[in-house]
Amino acid sequence: MLKSVLLAFSLASLAAVPANAAPCQDAKGKFIKCPAAPTKPVKCKDAKGKFAKCGTPGATPVK
Repeated sequence: MLKSVLLAFSLASLAAVPANAAPCQDAKGKFIKCPAAPTKPVKCKDAKGKFAKCGTPGATPVK
């Protein structure tokens, strides 16, 4: 019983891998280079530790 459950789980996990690892395709079905993941916006803080616009003097980017 335990072997059959483990076998079913392993087959289900293997079946899900190709769907996640599929290359990018355009609307016509041609393979294209996948677009880069969107980057997070840069947030900055001032000397007092409050959030500020990144262009203001004394503002430093937060990691």
